[in-house]
Amino acid sequence: MLKIAIQAKGRLNEQSMDLLADAGISASSGNRKLITKAKGFPMEILYLRDDDIPQAVAMGVADIGIVGMNEITEKGEKVEEILPLGFGACRISIAVPREVEYTGTEWLNGRRIATSYPNILRTFFAENGISAEIHEIAGSVEIAPAVGMSDAIFDIVSSGGTLIQNGLREVEQVFFSEAVLIATPDLPEEKRADLDKLKFRLNSILDSRGMKYVLMNLPRTAVDQAVKILPGMKSPTLLPLTDPEWCSLHVVIPESELWEKIEQLKEIGAEDILILNLENIIR
Repeated sequence: MLKIAIQAKGRLNEQSMDLLADAGISASSGNRKLITKAKGFPMEILYLRDDDIPQAVAMGVADIGIVGMNEITEKGEKVEEILPLGFGACRISIAVPREVEYTGTEWLNGRRIATSYPNILRTFFAENGISAEIHEIAGSVEIAPAVGMSDAIFDIVSSGGTLIQNGLREVEQVFFSEAVLIATPDLPEEKRADLDKLKFRLNSILDSRGMKYVLMNLPRTAVDQAVKILPGMKSPTLLPLTDPEWCSLHVVIPESELWEKIEQLKEIGAEDILILNLENIIR
């Protein structure tokens, strides 16, 4: 049985639980529980602080975990990165008070920078030849300049709304992160088999995200043109209709290309177009 560590609360917890639910794995929420047994897969779920997950997985307390790349890089623990999960996107940036005239990275020399990510910031300073003081604090990093604790901050940015509320502006984007599935190095063979099964389920979900299943009626004379527009995953599916001059064409299209393709198909005579959501793609 696998033990998976996920964030105890917050957005990453919700997105992780949603992903597991889509994979047919359910469990009670982490309200004041450290561990719970999942249904639909041989798995126990450990609810931990996000910054404790890399260490828990590295030590083998949890076999696998879902955590942001920012925490993996900051902690420097030896873990195996299994699969990027496509959610939890954020960046870690340097922000300064709105009124400051920021002239580039040289402005940082001799300044005090408040952060919860000293190791990532230290690497950035070394790579850019910056000599500045790193002031490590655990929370509420964004208020540090206003109360005189620092000249700037180095913190997670998602929408940027928190920076605006605290009179700050982003000046350097340093590190980009998303949630990833990680595993203990040298996982035992029987647990590796369970991990492969889980990875298979997750890949089927991730492959379907951002994709649409499209069905349409099409004049048979336009099939060659349609195939050029819609190559499909291997090739479009073509089915006969009772009217010999028409057929039904089925294809999977990336959502980002959907409306451009629909317009092209309409131009060659496609009618009765249906657009459906995909739940899974099994490759």
